[in-house]
Amino acid sequence: MHIHLDAVGGVAGDMFIAAMLDAFPDLRDGMLASIRAAGLPTDVHVGFAEHQDHALTGLRFRVIEPRAAELLVAAHHHPHTPFADIRAHLLACALKPAVRDRAIGIFSVLAEAEAKVHGKTVDTVSFHELGEWDSIADIVGAAFLIDALSPIDAAATWSVSSLPLGRGRAKTAHGMLPIPTPATVLLLEGFEFVDDGLEGERVTPTGAAILRHLGCTQTAARRSRRLLRTGIGFGTRTFRGISNVLRVLAFDEAREHRGSDEVAQVQFEVDDQTPEDLAIALDKLRSHPSVLDVLQTPAFGKKGRMTMHIQLLADVADVESVFDACFSETTTIGLRFQLMQRRKLARASTTVEAAGRQMRVKVAERPGRKTAKVEADDLLNVIGGRAERERLQREAEQVVLRKDRK
Repeated sequence: MHIHLDAVGGVAGDMFIAAMLDAFPDLRDGMLASIRAAGLPTDVHVGFAEHQDHALTGLRFRVIEPRAAELLVAAHHHPHTPFADIRAHLLACALKPAVRDRAIGIFSVLAEAEAKVHGKTVDTVSFHELGEWDSIADIVGAAFLIDALSPIDAAATWSVSSLPLGRGRAKTAHGMLPIPTPATVLLLEGFEFVDDGLEGERVTPTGAAILRHLGCTQTAARRSRRLLRTGIGFGTRTFRGISNVLRVLAFDEAREHRGSDEVAQVQFEVDDQTPEDLAIALDKLRSHPSVLDVLQTPAFGKKGRMTMHIQLLADVADVESVFDACFSETTTIGLRFQLMQRRKLARASTTVEAAGRQMRVKVAERPGRKTAKVEADDLLNVIGGRAERERLQREAEQVVLRKDRK
């Protein structure tokens, strides 16, 4: 399953829970039980409310604390909750281990960001607003939902849209802080933002920590997916002209043909690098762990110059590092790339003995038959010329094919 988070209004812990349970209502009872198992006092109310604005209908998740609600830390006059105390509390409570570990993981990324902002160590960080029961409920609830949708044999993958930037100042225990707050900024390094001109905090520290814990991507995968369900989670604020919602889109990965995948095709030209140095550069690109193939062809470029047209195939997941390698190893100042579907034959590699030599052979499964091909490098030191190389090649390939027919 793939789950996409559409941050229309923003991302917060309560919005994440509401959207997920609007999409997966069967998880509600289990999530509420987990929050109670985390030690939530009985006088703290946790529940959901149907909500509708001018355009959409969905859920709101609410944690209502009485004014005299018991704090996690016994000293009622002290508004700071040390991360170390929250971690110890979660370790000691009756949560399912996987949910407990995810909750601690989300709190940990928050603590690391706060420690960096305030120049402290993680174990000396104290939370302010994030130490209250509503934030603990948000994080434990999110941890339960993530775990419920990520069994070991079929873990969900996650993506998120561009994030709304927000504007203004937020009132915190540290005074007025710019939006996004410093801890949120650290948690969301590398994410793409869009400024839609609206004031206020759009991604909370808890929301940012959930996104970081999930490892959300923002690169759209060009593949067929079947939409299973969708959910709408409302935040507490209202914005003019736009719903303050997080929308969940849950997809089932469409069945792909065997041997299909997606690759990045990268192309560029070089006309001002010596042939010797370009040959070295292309060898280095071929050795890059995410480069699948490199092809060079001569061409005529601008002003009638001879140029080299370079084409690479690369893993989509690591294409940015391939771009960096191209710019580092060659003199090109521009690249073109596109994502392409690829169909591959099932193949395997084996080693056989032929004429006293160990030879590697690649076997491919073609429609209705198998073919075998000796690795060319294993023929380099054959004495006797082309005829002897061909004889050894046929012998090794036939050994493999005979084995497969048995």
